[in-house]
Amino acid sequence: MKRLTLPQYVDMHGQEKVAQVLGLYQGAISKALSARRNITILVHEDGKIEAEELKPFPSKRYQR
Repeated sequence: MKRLTLPQYVDMHGQEKVAQVLGLYQGAISKALSARRNITILVHEDGKIEAEELKPFPSKRYQR
């Protein structure tokens, strides 16, 4: 399995192709890149592509 950041994978394949592979709209990829979200693309040996996001817990929004 190979791990790439979202910006790395987009540089290699383009936003439209990445969105298509992940089942998203291109605008969602653009927004994630603009927000600098911590998204990792997992490229499996069988060619399957997945994405995961690392987020802090609890969310800063809910801290008192």
